[in-house]
Amino acid sequence: MASLPALQSQIYRTLPALERADTIAQRISTAISLGMLREGERLPTESELSEMFGVAGATLRDALASLRERGVVETRRGRNGGTFVVKAPTAARDLMRRYLAETSLAELRDLGDEHASIAAATVRLACDRADPKELDRLEQLARAQARADTPEAQARADSRFHIELAVAAQSPRLMAAEIRLQGEISQVLWTPLAGEYSTEAAASEHLEMVEAIRRDDPAAAQRLALEHIRRNIYHLIDTKLTLSYTDRTPEDDVRESM
Repeated sequence: MASLPALQSQIYRTLPALERADTIAQRISTAISLGMLREGERLPTESELSEMFGVAGATLRDALASLRERGVVETRRGRNGGTFVVKAPTAARDLMRRYLAETSLAELRDLGDEHASIAAATVRLACDRADPKELDRLEQLARAQARADTPEAQARADSRFHIELAVAAQSPRLMAAEIRLQGEISQVLWTPLAGEYSTEAAASEHLEMVEAIRRDDPAAAQRLALEHIRRNIYHLIDTKLTLSYTDRTPEDDVRESM
């Protein structure tokens, strides 16, 4: 797949000196959650990973051991052996609820502003730079979104579309920003905490963006991208408000009435 080297450069980029085994494990785990690494895919060898991350072999082995304990990867011996992705991490609903509880409405709005800016720039550049094969790939990913049948699969399909869109824009900085944003919001967006998110609507909006890019219509592509991100953030805000209301206790009502 043409985008693989670009994705690998983000997943396995060198770590700062203070980041160690748990950060490696988290980065690989996030890459799996976002669909950048798929079930059945073999990771690079331990020596290759150590060099990519810029860490000692022992540190890398600790990270892989942590992932194995969580059942995310497994290591097989023999000629066709290696470390393979066996399942995506399951979204922890309590962590998703805590994220929304601790994130203010202003912060969610600001998150939407940032994501809208990244998405608008990405689709504009994709109009100029994406080749037909990349657009075919994006269309396939959009259609796969409609077939995703679990919250985890829906989150992976959604994230992978947006990340591959940034790949098509040929901007490593935009791709890094998109990966960071998807890592922050993707699972909470798709975890059904207070109503399910519409995978059919998301897939339809993705297909409309691809069609606008095919027509080389950056104005339409940007408008569609902004509407898509706005709907995502409205869903998060609605979910937060709904959870805030349902989590209220009689004591809260008494305190506010005093």
